[in-house]
Amino acid sequence: MPLYEHVYLARQDLSQQQVDELTAQYKGIIEQLGGKIAKAEYWGVKSLSFRMRKNRKAHFTLLNVDAPPAALSEIERQERLNEDVLRYLTIRVEEHEEGPSAMMRKSDRDRDERGDRGDRGDRVPYERAPAEAVPAVTLAHSFRGTELGKTWSSPGKRSAFVGHFER
Repeated sequence: MPLYEHVYLARQDLSQQQVDELTAQYKGIIEQLGGKIAKAEYWGVKSLSFRMRKNRKAHFTLLNVDAPPAALSEIERQERLNEDVLRYLTIRVEEHEEGPSAMMRKSDRDRDERGDRGDRGDRVPYERAPAEAVPAVTLAHSFRGTELGKTWSSPGKRSAFVGHFER
C-alpha cells in the first residue's frame, strides 16, 4: 500500500480533546478501509500566516498513513464536510520518517536553546552616556545620502507623501 503524510488544521476554539477525537475518528475510517496509522503527532496550536475562515490560529495534527488511495479520499471527503477542519494536505512519500517529525524536533530544539535564559553570561549593566557627550543629529542628516536643501526619495519607490497627494 502507498505511504502518505497527512496534515490537517482544526479551528482554534476547539479543545485538544476534541482534536484528539477528530484524529481518532479519522483513524477509525482508515482502519475500516484496510489501512493503518503508523504515527499520529499533535503539533499544538500555531499561528497562521493569514486568516482562514476568521481564524488566526489552528491546531496542527500530522498522520503518517499506510492505506489505499480510497481511504485517503474518504478522509479528505470527511474533512471537507467537517466545519472544524480549516485545511488539510496529503502528500505521498516513499517512506515514513523515523522518530519525531521536523516540527517536533524544532520545538524541542527551541526549548533547549532558551531554557530559563540563565546562559546569558556575565553582563555589565548598561549605563547611559551624559547628554553632553551625545551629538545632536538633525533630521536632514538622519536620512541616508541626504544633504541640506535636497529632497529624499528611495530609488524605485515613490515617496509616501507624493503617493498620498497624487490620488
